[in-house]
Amino acid sequence: MKSLFWIVLFLLGLAGVVIPLTYLYTASKLPPLESEFDVQKQLKHSIEGERMSLRAGQYEKNPRPITFGPPDFSRLPKDLVALYIRHMGCPRYFQTPREDGPAWAWRLFTGVTTGGAPPGDGGCERILAMRIASALNIQGPLQQSVAAHRLHSFMQKDQLIAYDLAIIYFERGIVGVEDASWSLFGRDMGELQLAELAELQLALPPFGYYGDLKVCKNPTVIRQNRNMLLEDLAGWKLVSEDRARNAMAQPVFCTRSL
Repeated sequence: MKSLFWIVLFLLGLAGVVIPLTYLYTASKLPPLESEFDVQKQLKHSIEGERMSLRAGQYEKNPRPITFGPPDFSRLPKDLVALYIRHMGCPRYFQTPREDGPAWAWRLFTGVTTGGAPPGDGGCERILAMRIASALNIQGPLQQSVAAHRLHSFMQKDQLIAYDLAIIYFERGIVGVEDASWSLFGRDMGELQLAELAELQLALPPFGYYGDLKVCKNPTVIRQNRNMLLEDLAGWKLVSEDRARNAMAQPVFCTRSL
């Protein structure tokens, strides 16, 4: 029994040295991630380059700016945010406290060692931070987990959502939900109705219907899936039943001009 005790004690001590050293070494190999400014600077270069690659061959003027500015959560329609967090699996994302301390460290550790994660809305914080890390061209579970920890240290819950929605790649030159809104509806997100926002959600993860929405492929299926999202949203009390019913009665956007 004493031998087992000393073995366990030795392994704990070893972990207490190895894990911090591994973290520090991995962090030293990452791009600068000390503040939101570092994130903006790196994303600005890649996203503006992507947008410019499309505009260079266009004759018609695109109303969307090429420049990438700091994502602003207050500009996001509340209904779109409600749809997005629901289908990330965290409908109560903004009703629970931000995960920090040992619980957050354990979540990242289990994500690297087992590929799984403990339950809780902290899981969505991890997913969002990992996606931002990926957009910064940081690859590998360990590297992304260390980057996620750095990002999480200075980004609040709303910032994680805002950045994630601003960096989603849809197609060449179309990056972020605001670009997607113009591409699919020809309008700013703030002008979209609930039915249209539900269709926009179908273009986002985990659905990926952007291509179908753009070419109006299978509008009957699009409408069925859109209405499923709206019914589910009302079921979670994230919108009223009346608003959901009115939105479900609307035709699919791409069929209105047919």
